[in-house]
Amino acid sequence: MSAASGCSAPELKRQDYQGQALGTTYAITVFGADREDLGPQIDSVFAVLNQSMSTYLPGSDISRINEGDTTVVVDEMFREVLAASREIHQATGGRFDPTVGILVDAWGFGPGEAMEMDSTTVDSLRQYVGLHKITLTPGNRIRKETPGIRLDFNAIAKGYAIDRLALLLEQAGSANFLVEVGGEVRTRGRQPEKGQPWRVGIDDPEASGGRRIKQVVELEDASMASSGNYRKFREDPQTGRRYVHTIDPLTGFTRDSNILAVSVIAPTCMVADGYATAFMAMDLEASRELLDNSGDLEAYIIYLDAEGNTREFVTEGFRSRIAR
Repeated sequence: MSAASGCSAPELKRQDYQGQALGTTYAITVFGADREDLGPQIDSVFAVLNQSMSTYLPGSDISRINEGDTTVVVDEMFREVLAASREIHQATGGRFDPTVGILVDAWGFGPGEAMEMDSTTVDSLRQYVGLHKITLTPGNRIRKETPGIRLDFNAIAKGYAIDRLALLLEQAGSANFLVEVGGEVRTRGRQPEKGQPWRVGIDDPEASGGRRIKQVVELEDASMASSGNYRKFREDPQTGRRYVHTIDPLTGFTRDSNILAVSVIAPTCMVADGYATAFMAMDLEASRELLDNSGDLEAYIIYLDAEGNTREFVTEGFRSRIAR
């Protein structure tokens, strides 16, 4: 995604922060009445989040829990992400599941070597999958039904990090900012230099040889997250039909999916991030039904029809934000 820039309005001072965190890049543009350096506070937010939920840090709380340490008392951030994960898990019929990582790795979609997968192997691994097998004790410790269960909040933690950074900027007095981490964004107010909503680009999942923008969306006091099988779809040599593989947490098996990319607009980036991931694993009709019954979710879904042609489903609320 990309944000517009221009010449500073005289009454507001612009500050830009860029860097790397959470295994990706971030870019923050903030307008305020003063030029307080927020860099150290931004770094602190990332550091605290990493210590709580980074699966890449051996000593983080989530890594210790995954290794079987039952003494870890999880912090408020961990609890908030777990609670949001449960809500999305329930709303999507279990298609969003932070415990599915062991299956992702086993099928060869993770960093390790793929296993030889059959029904026996899948059944043996499914005992480690299921968010309902995780409970939070009154003492804020994580209890696992099976010791081998591993939690991974990567599908929702970036969005949560953005929400925490947005809170920091609001507390610093800014009413106009854009926070972007790894392509997910949250905005407040407008872009003062342009006098218009913040403009954010959505990547075309079928672009080859480089990045191409599919749509530009105008966001004001909103969050947007995207997920996609970018350029990873396959073609059946017999039928020519295109599809992508996704893991179904409910069966443990891969299944063909016609969903190429999803962008979700929501009040918070954590919620947008979680649902963008969930919709990639759901049938289009199930996603449409969920969106019809939701009061605050909007979505743009790029998919392939039965003939392999690229199609789009856009909710009216999302359509109204697409730049003309």
